[in-house]
Amino acid sequence: MKKKWIIRLIISVLLISITGYVVKFLRTDDRPKVVVVLKDADTQYWEIVEAEAEKGFRDFDIDGKVIAPRYGSEADAQGFVLKSILAEHPDALVVSPFESPLVMSSLKEAAQSKIPVLLIDTDIPLENKTTYIGTDNFELGQKAGELLASGLQPGDKVALIAGDLTSSVISERIKGAILSFEAAGIKIAVEKTELPNESLPVRAAMTTILQQYPDVKGVFATTDIMALSALEVIRKHGNSIPVMGVDGIVKMVESIEEGVVPDTVAQNPYDMGYISVETAWKVIQGENVRKTVDTGIDLITKDNAEQKLDFLKKLLK
Repeated sequence: MKKKWIIRLIISVLLISITGYVVKFLRTDDRPKVVVVLKDADTQYWEIVEAEAEKGFRDFDIDGKVIAPRYGSEADAQGFVLKSILAEHPDALVVSPFESPLVMSSLKEAAQSKIPVLLIDTDIPLENKTTYIGTDNFELGQKAGELLASGLQPGDKVALIAGDLTSSVISERIKGAILSFEAAGIKIAVEKTELPNESLPVRAAMTTILQQYPDVKGVFATTDIMALSALEVIRKHGNSIPVMGVDGIVKMVESIEEGVVPDTVAQNPYDMGYISVETAWKVIQGENVRKTVDTGIDLITKDNAEQKLDFLKKLLK
């Protein structure tokens, strides 16, 4: 066991090194020092968060860094990253935390060291956090469930496709969606959970659903990547079952514009990125900030898809 722990530690340290995690500030000026730590940089959602955080650095004249792995990561690796950042004594720390004991320990240490800790995207029960900036994930799931149910009939069955239910983000979305389905008289035929947010396992799960539950009339997925992968399988089998995601990434909006998907709900990752940096700046200036900043939920339909698409593509240039 000890040998395995040492190997795991070495791998985590190497991850920190190769993904550009270690931050060194050259304190050559008096600008505030802010570090933003994201979960990854491989998906479009996080690319938008990063782009808007960088814009915030420029607008508020902040010496800032966005730290995000380019090739995936682990919760423990993020914990080691945070500890290395604390040694540099930033003026504020903005984090989208993995929900692990090591990450929690690192964030507690930051708060105890009087470094303001602002959480984005994922809220965790950190006693001395400065604020949470992001989506109300229960409401997001609830609105997605309502939207999907609005195109179905009482008694119809749906499938749920989700990631790790130990994640508060995922579990809250599922709870919200289930509440809406129950209110509309929609039955849940099957739940495929604990899936990675990747195309291949989701496609396999959706194939199984179509084979074993041919009477399913709709699919709710906890991310757009999952929703789009499920949609790919459905169309391949010649079906037209509606699929609901929650992120509003470019490909999902394109699907709405093309008439493949009728509508969807979306988070606002651009607001998360920008507002988190703006809020960090306010905290450093000594201003009081709200304990929760809700970045809202958008409804994307055929009527506004083109406008939304243009906006997203400009952000990602």
